[in-house]
Amino acid sequence: MKKTLLASAIAAATFSGSALAMESASELAARMDSMPEVYGNIQYVVYHADVKGGENGLEHADNGSTIGVKHDHEIAPGITGFFKLELEGLAADDKDRESGLEDVDEAYIGVKGDSFGQVWVGSDDSTYESAIDKIANFYEFAAYNFGGGYETGEGDLVQYMSPSFGGLTLGAAVQINGDLDNLDENNDGINDLGDKGDKKSYPYQLAATYAVDNVELAVAMDSNDGAGGGNNENTYGLRATVGLDALSLTGQYQTRKDVGDRYGVHAVYAVGPNQFAATYELDVADDSDDTERSTITLQALHNLSDHMYVYVEGYLGDGDDGVYGVADESERSALAVGGVYYF
Repeated sequence: MKKTLLASAIAAATFSGSALAMESASELAARMDSMPEVYGNIQYVVYHADVKGGENGLEHADNGSTIGVKHDHEIAPGITGFFKLELEGLAADDKDRESGLEDVDEAYIGVKGDSFGQVWVGSDDSTYESAIDKIANFYEFAAYNFGGGYETGEGDLVQYMSPSFGGLTLGAAVQINGDLDNLDENNDGINDLGDKGDKKSYPYQLAATYAVDNVELAVAMDSNDGAGGGNNENTYGLRATVGLDALSLTGQYQTRKDVGDRYGVHAVYAVGPNQFAATYELDVADDSDDTERSTITLQALHNLSDHMYVYVEGYLGDGDDGVYGVADESERSALAVGGVYYF
């Protein structure tokens, strides 16, 4: 009788301890799931740049190291709230620099749902950039690639992206530059009331992307309202991308009156842990001479693991005499070797 009671007591205690451990593990897992995700990277590059007849030299540099945190949660069934904060400016190559991570690359909050798409506010890649400007954002070093001729920035944005309608996705963005922007005359971090600023503007962007099977087409515009250069003409862009198994081909065209036309063709071939890319870009200025400049970019990238890769990129620029700041010369080149560790 005593043995039976003792065995029952031991079994009860064991079961209670197991249940408590399981409950604690469950609570811990739930707590871990509710915590923000921390991510980041360290990017180093060594490059040599040369302008024929001009300056040339070698540099070891931080190539955009960042650290970030992001999180999302269910507000209601089918509706999710999210945020992201990403800081750059680490300058990992310069131990003696007095500050770091002072630059915000992305910082936004928003809500999304299957029925209405997503709306977010803050600093992020703009709607136009995400839809059209693929080539300049593809390369690691990217110092000599041509970005689009648009001027709406990545801050103070309210953006919207629709759900997919049979492969068609619509996007819109507006940048709010209010009366009180840039009025901190006392340099105390607080905008001063009184005379209003003269930089009030609400530039906007519209985009449409259609994806079906292995083809993606995109068209977008940027109003450039309140542009710093005084040219408020719209920028228009077109992009087409085709995936052919391991090969991806992209063509881009961007135009802006009184600024110029920019063309780009881009190919990427991926095999195993390796990636090879080649791009040709041409910029034709909207001036009396239709001044031209071009860049050929080549890349070879190797993934060492799921968290680390190395690459080599070469750039060769050409064009009309003087386009790179040296009279009677028109050649610019760079060779970059880099490595990235990310988590």
